[in-house]
Amino acid sequence: MQKKRDFVVRFAGEGGQGVVTAAEALAQAASQVGYHVMTYSTFPSQIMGGPTWTQTRISTTPVLSNGDNVDVLVAFNKEAYDTHSPEVPDGGIILYDSAQFQLPDDARTLGIAFDDLGRSTGNLRAGNMVVLGALANLVYWPDAYLDEFVKQRFARGRANDAEIIRSNIQGLSLGREEVRKRKFSLGELSPPTPPGGQQILVKGNEAISLGSIAAGVEYYAGYPISPATTILVFMERNLNGPGTFVYQCSSEIEAINAIFGAGYAGKKSMTATAGPGLSLMSEAIGMGWMTEIPTVIVNVQRGGPATGLPTKTEQSDFNQCLNPAHGDSSLPIIAPGTVEECFYAAVHAFNWAERYQGPVMLVTEMMLAERAQNIPKPDLAKLKVERRMVYKGDNGYRRYEASEVSPMPIPGGPGAYVANASEHDSIGDTTHLPIRHIQMTERRFGKLKVLADGAYESQFPKEPIAIMPWGGSKGPALEAFHQLTESGARLGWCYTMFLHPLPTGLLEELKKKKLVLVPELNYQGQFSNYLRGLGIKAESITQYTGQPFKVSDLVKRISHRIGAAAKQGVTA
Repeated sequence: MQKKRDFVVRFAGEGGQGVVTAAEALAQAASQVGYHVMTYSTFPSQIMGGPTWTQTRISTTPVLSNGDNVDVLVAFNKEAYDTHSPEVPDGGIILYDSAQFQLPDDARTLGIAFDDLGRSTGNLRAGNMVVLGALANLVYWPDAYLDEFVKQRFARGRANDAEIIRSNIQGLSLGREEVRKRKFSLGELSPPTPPGGQQILVKGNEAISLGSIAAGVEYYAGYPISPATTILVFMERNLNGPGTFVYQCSSEIEAINAIFGAGYAGKKSMTATAGPGLSLMSEAIGMGWMTEIPTVIVNVQRGGPATGLPTKTEQSDFNQCLNPAHGDSSLPIIAPGTVEECFYAAVHAFNWAERYQGPVMLVTEMMLAERAQNIPKPDLAKLKVERRMVYKGDNGYRRYEASEVSPMPIPGGPGAYVANASEHDSIGDTTHLPIRHIQMTERRFGKLKVLADGAYESQFPKEPIAIMPWGGSKGPALEAFHQLTESGARLGWCYTMFLHPLPTGLLEELKKKKLVLVPELNYQGQFSNYLRGLGIKAESITQYTGQPFKVSDLVKRISHRIGAAAKQGVTA
C-alpha cells in the first residue's frame, strides 16, 4: 500500500476542553521530527465554552492550506460530532469521547474515554495525551516521536518533572493500545523529509511581533481587541530593555495618539488593532498623514461590520485601510500571505514608515493571526533595517518645503518646526491658501513613489488570464493554481504583499492581462475594485463565510471562470 504523504486532523468540541491545545501539541510534535505543519483555529468570542474547532495538517512537503479533506475527526462532544462528521469522507475515522456520548460501533467510529484513561495515569490533564497516542498509532508513527516531544515539553526544571513526563507518556501508551487492540488504521504516514536549515513553529501574530522587534520597534501602545490582542501581550512580555516602552491604553484613540507622539519624538512606534478599533483611530491617522510622522498600524481583520464576527476571518477592511481618514489621503498597505511573510512584512512596514515618513498599514487577518506553522528561522544578520532620515543642519529649516521626502527634525535637535494637523506651509504654520494646499497634497501623495519597489511573484507571465490573491488567501489560491496548471489549465500567477503602492513591474504586467481573478474573503470584491481603478481587468472570486477558502472550491470556481472567459474570446 502506498504511504500517506498528508495527514489532516480536526479537533472539535467546546472551548475549555483542550481542543486548541491538542491541535497545537500534535503540530509541535510533528514539526520537531521534520514534518511540515499548519494549524487553523476557529472559536467563539466568549472566554469559555461555545463550539470550537481546530485543524492540524501534517505533510511531507510544504503546506499551503489547512486542508480540505479531514482524515480524522476528534469529537469531544455530541454537538461536535453532529456538526463535523459530514466532512469526514469514506475511509476517514471519527475518534470520539465515549465518556461524553455513545455511537454505534462501525468501521469508522472509535470511542475512547479520553479523560478517564488520562486520569488513570495519576495526571488529571493527561487526556489529550491519550488522544495524541491514538492519532499517532492510526498512521504508525514511531513511539519515539511523541515520547521525545513529551520529554522536551515538560522538562522545565521542576521537582515533579519526572512524574509529569512519566504520566504523559503512559497516557500516550494507553491511547496507542486502544487503537491497536481494535485494529483501526489509516495507513502509514511517510517518514518526514526535514526541511533544510533550522525551523521554528510560530503563529502569525507572534511572527509580526518578532519582525517588529527585529526592525527596531521601541514604543508600543495598544488596546486589547480580538484578534490582535496577542500582539499586545507578546510585546508586554518581550519588548523590554533600555529605550523601550509598552503600554496598554484605555482606548484605541489613546493608543493611536500615543504612538504618533512617540514617532514625532524619533521613536519607532506601533500599535495593533482590528476593524472596530481602526474606525476609532480614523481622525488621528489623518493627523499622522498630514504631519508626516512615521509609525506602523497593524490591522488584524475579522468579520464585520460593527462587532460582526470577532473571532472569524475576513478580508473586508482593504478599503478602510487604504483610506482610513477623511479627505485626500491614501496609506501604504503591506498584507502578508503566510506566517513567514508576517515576520518580513513587519520589517518592511517599519522600513516603509521611515523611508516615506508617515503611517503604514500592516494588514493581516484572523486566519493568519492564530495559525501555527513551521517556517525557516529568519537570519537576522541578513535583514535590511532602514533608519530615519534625520535633519542635522541649522535652525531655520523648512520641514515641508521639498516636493517629496525631506529630513525630519527630532525634538531637542536642530530644525524646529510645527507638526500641524491643519493644512500648513513649509515650516508647519497653519494656512488656508489654495496654493499651499495644492503643494502639500501633492507632496504627501508624491512621497508614495519611493515605496513602489516591493518584491512580487510571477509565473507564466505571458498567459492572458492570471490569478492574483492577496493576504491569507494566498495559500489556498496557490494550491488551487498548482492543481489547475498540472491538469493543463492555461493560467498565470501573480502575487505580492506590497498592495499599495503596487510594485511597478507587477503593475505593468497586470495591465497586459485580459483577465485577473482575485480570490478574496469579502462581499464587495474590494481588492479587484482597487485594481480596476489602476486600469487592470480584474474580477473577484468572493467568499464571506468567516472561514478561509477551500482549495477544491477555488479549483471549481476558477475553472468555471476560465471556461466562461474562453467562450467570450478571452484567450491567448
